[in-house]
Amino acid sequence: MYTKEHLLQLVQMTMPFGKYQGKRICDIPEEYLLWMQKKGFPQGHLGDLLAMMLEIRIHGVEDVLQPLKKAYPAKLIQPEAKGTH
Repeated sequence: MYTKEHLLQLVQMTMPFGKYQGKRICDIPEEYLLWMQKKGFPQGHLGDLLAMMLEIRIHGVEDVLQPLKKAYPAKLIQPEAKGTH
């Protein structure tokens, strides 16, 4: 189950590398998340967040993030990328 803290992290944290570097985790397209899943999500917290975002997109419930995106527009932080594949 996702907590409010998890959802806040999806909105506040940005991708630290790759094609979508600097984009919020919640703004990464589903196609890219599916590609990363096939390639292998990074280990650690970043990988967990990316997998969580993919689940949210697959189930079509990303609208739950909209109020948080409006409330937290500028507090963007990057998670540490550990053990990227």
